[in-house]
Amino acid sequence: MLIENKTAVINLTDMGKRARIAAQGLARATTEQKNAAILAIADALEANTESILAANRLDLADAQANGVDSSWMKDRLDLEKRMAGMIADVRKVANLNDPVGKVIEARMLDNGLQVSKRRTPIGVLGVIYEARPNVTIDVAVLTLKTGNAAILRGGKEVMRSNLILIETLRGALEASGLPTDAVQYIESTDRKYVGEMLKMHQYIDMIIPRGGAALHDFCRQNSTIPVITGGLGICHLFVDETADLDAALAIIHNAKTQRPAVCNSLDTALVHHNIAAQFLPRVVEHLGKDGVTFRAEPRAMKILSDSTHVQPAGEDDFDTEWMALILGIKVVDGLDQAMEHIHLHSTQHSDGILTQNMDHATRFVDEVDSAAVFVNASTRFNDGSALGLGAEIAVSTQKLHARGPMALEELTTYKWIVIGDGHVRP
Repeated sequence: MLIENKTAVINLTDMGKRARIAAQGLARATTEQKNAAILAIADALEANTESILAANRLDLADAQANGVDSSWMKDRLDLEKRMAGMIADVRKVANLNDPVGKVIEARMLDNGLQVSKRRTPIGVLGVIYEARPNVTIDVAVLTLKTGNAAILRGGKEVMRSNLILIETLRGALEASGLPTDAVQYIESTDRKYVGEMLKMHQYIDMIIPRGGAALHDFCRQNSTIPVITGGLGICHLFVDETADLDAALAIIHNAKTQRPAVCNSLDTALVHHNIAAQFLPRVVEHLGKDGVTFRAEPRAMKILSDSTHVQPAGEDDFDTEWMALILGIKVVDGLDQAMEHIHLHSTQHSDGILTQNMDHATRFVDEVDSAAVFVNASTRFNDGSALGLGAEIAVSTQKLHARGPMALEELTTYKWIVIGDGHVRP
């Protein structure tokens, strides 16, 4: 059986009050104090690696016993190969610039008032996520760096892993002199607490869900708190007739196979009809060697009918985020039809064009309204680390407050600072 802890009685109001107090304490913390705490977390994770991995192995065993797909489980639940990288990433966050207190713009008005906008923490973040235990650490260190408190609710599949990670980092916070309630965890798998959490607008300033479409929809429909949605990626690459086909093949291979179970992996390849007969068999042969299977619309199916890797696309296949070694393929008449397909089926996460025609590239960039738009590059680059931001808490696909990888600056808001010298408004 997966570990269940539905009997635990959780007082979310009390957690919210303590998070507010912790956020006030973090507002007084210097960059040096926050960095010292983050480095202490890295050291504590290193010192407790064996205990953490032992708990993670128990979670993995339960997941396997309950029929969780092994490839999905290895990618999302397993900390064995991620532990060293996770610790290294924590230390990287300590070395990133602190956005809190940064002046965004400043000016002197004609009347002598000094006016500026300064970055400030959001306050308390509620993060609801599924599977990946590394998210627990990612969220904790990013919120600490930006002076935010966090209330976390992880998935039941990795309850043991999350609990020992929380215990480890809270111990490091206590040793560093920062408020331990800056990071709190809901130690129950009962879904009622998710519903309660979404109504805690007097204590939580922003909700960030990380998981499947059902979780995002539930949060949007039930929250009285602003929700940052993202992480749902039906991602496309359009191969224009002028594309460098060797480069396009490598890009599609990377976008699909490097990590197929993540939100920025490729779901659909759109191929110009003038090159489809030449290019599509190469795609199937090349990616098929790595276990990729294909869902083809009729024009593509006609070209690939002899391949055992290909089957006709179903009614909903182009609206499916595969999260697996499956790729949709469609032949299109040109740029307009490719963009029309993207407008109909994209989740506005990561979409790109492979072309040597810069007029087509410019139109694609201008007209495709996704959080990240790529020209001759893999969709896998829509990631905070890959885009030079150092880290991320999520990838937002909405347009207000933050869009794309939510790194340190995206976890802040701003306040107006107005300094006068006895000024009164006439």
